Amino acid sequence: MLGPGWAASAAANGTGDTAFLWALLDAEAALTRAQASLGLAPAAAADAVTRAADPARFDVRALAERARGGGNPVIPLVADLTAAVGEEYGAYVHRGATSQDIMDTAAMLVAARTLAVVLADLARTEAALARLAAAHRDTVMPGRTLTQHAVPTTFGLKAAGWRSLVLDARDRVAGVRAALPAQLGGAAGTLAAFSAYGAADPTVLAAAYARELGLREPLLPWHTLRTPVADLAGCLAFTAGALGKAAADVLVLCRTEIAELAEGSGGGSSAMPHKANPVRATLIAAAARRAPHLAATLYASMAAEDERPAGAWHAEWEPLRDLLRLVGGAARDAAELTGGLRVDADAMRAHLGLTHGLIVSERLSAELTPLLGRARARELLTELARRAYAEDRDFGELLSVEAELRGVDLAALTDPTRCTGSAGALTDRALERR
Repeated sequence: MLGPGWAASAAANGTGDTAFLWALLDAEAALTRAQASLGLAPAAAADAVTRAADPARFDVRALAERARGGGNPVIPLVADLTAAVGEEYGAYVHRGATSQDIMDTAAMLVAARTLAVVLADLARTEAALARLAAAHRDTVMPGRTLTQHAVPTTFGLKAAGWRSLVLDARDRVAGVRAALPAQLGGAAGTLAAFSAYGAADPTVLAAAYARELGLREPLLPWHTLRTPVADLAGCLAFTAGALGKAAADVLVLCRTEIAELAEGSGGGSSAMPHKANPVRATLIAAAARRAPHLAATLYASMAAEDERPAGAWHAEWEPLRDLLRLVGGAARDAAELTGGLRVDADAMRAHLGLTHGLIVSERLSAELTPLLGRARARELLTELARRAYAEDRDFGELLSVEAELRGVDLAALTDPTRCTGSAGALTDRALERR
């Protein structure tokens, strides 16, 4: 109820308790299969464990309650899985592993599966923004700095900027997802137990384990070397912020008194029937505000003592899941938002005149300085700017009666649609990126 930003999303389904149970069981079954592939367990044992590792056979609530006894859910799960496998092959369940091997590996599986969904939604968002940028390459609007009108820009360039951030996020997420490693180290990261169970070279087992799972082979056991989790924190927080930038702009431009943009299907109000709230942008903005704090917990957990830590590893589980959910939901909302965004080009054009034509003052200053000298150009423009507001008159009209400016093509210099600099060329260049 309190997470509408990710509720009913693929990321929510992919990070729930059942999804984690599935990943834990996948990790356990893959370990037995990897051992069997190297002759360290019977093939029949691998088959038996894989068949028994069916999430429907296990009680998530009971596992959660029993996890209190050992501090993690792997301990009761191993007991239940061993019983499900049966006496003949039960001894091959979890053989040589430690709880953190399975928990970390499951977290990487959940992350990999969820990031695949995020990447798909980022692709939808990027495509929608590319269409908007191309369609509005020359749609002129006020550029705003420190909340005020500054100089003219184009909506195409703004949308191209949003797309650039989305592509930056995509690249980071894709890189992190491709590098997610399995975890296998045994009790203290030495792989010693696997040697005791007959592995001549336990590092070969780690490689086989990773292949079974579709994860990267770890260079070292990373029980207290938390680079994979930190990388997840970074790419997820960045993605939330990248999507949050677009949402922040949409929220400003959807204001009633601006109305240059509108969500395709705004949300209703419980008290005011006339409202169509920008709900998608609101939820994305909320995710962007939460994500950095969740990432901070994951970064803080890098300071983990000894070969396996008390507390640091345990502190990661919920923030990582929350980050995956938040960003998964935000990516879904971003795809919906950008795919249905409505652009009011007429409103953008009309707003160029709200400053009595002064939105072109920077260009006029640059153009008139060679003609009048820097000091005189500044003095004249400052005085006429004051008069434009005081007398409620158009800046161009006041310029046109100045004797010093006879012969100057003021119509061209004061037309805001001709003062967008390289906005079009920059938009084109941005859209070349794939």
